[in-house]
Amino acid sequence: MAVAVCALPVVGLLATAALAPLPFSVAQPGMTANVLGENRGEPVITITGTETRRTSGQLRMTTIEATGPDARVGLGDVLDGWFRTDQAIMPRDAVYPSGDTAEEIEEYNEAEMRESQDTATEAALAYLGEDAEDIEVTLRLADVGGPSAGLLFSLGIVEKLEGDGSGGDLTGGRVIAGTGTIDTTGKVGAVGGVTLKTQAAHRDGATVFLVPRAECADAKAELPEGMRLIPVTTLKGAVSSLVALETGKGSVPGC
Repeated sequence: MAVAVCALPVVGLLATAALAPLPFSVAQPGMTANVLGENRGEPVITITGTETRRTSGQLRMTTIEATGPDARVGLGDVLDGWFRTDQAIMPRDAVYPSGDTAEEIEEYNEAEMRESQDTATEAALAYLGEDAEDIEVTLRLADVGGPSAGLLFSLGIVEKLEGDGSGGDLTGGRVIAGTGTIDTTGKVGAVGGVTLKTQAAHRDGATVFLVPRAECADAKAELPEGMRLIPVTTLKGAVSSLVALETGKGSVPGC
């Protein structure tokens, strides 16, 4: 009898825990977009003031999708996510700043994206030795926030203006995906959710994935079959790696 009485509070706690919302978000592979093509009927990259190249292949930026800041994530969701490779359980505060409303979070992510686009443009033009006053670059990508597409934006600009520097494409006709922030000097920074982003890239046809070198281990953890990882630390290094991959000359780094 004593055992049964003592067990009742435990059962109650377990039931409460199973039903109560927990401070987590459930993330999964999100959309990808070819920065060399169109998104919702508009070119992602538009360049005026100079001639641009026709390109083959694709450069796909990658995203993750997470449950919203007000979503109820229960114990069952958390346990299910921990045992799945196509989901990740992340602290809600790591995804959404604590205390912000959904509207504030959306505004913040949009601002981060705009800043990332400006920085990516500056980094690409500096790498190419082009005068930003003579060339206008417009980047459009609907419904995506945050700074993690910076590297792919810069590579897209380089591809449209110079390619591999000898008349060929950086992509070599491949579908290449990746992620990474970028600063005005061309330095590539780490992002989050790379294991989910490689899955999104694989789903959308990519065979090569550019990953910030600091996140090689994470990217390898759940790497889809047939996906090749290329670690990058700078825009210049990313371009050199893609040229080496395309031409077969020089070494292509790996994780």
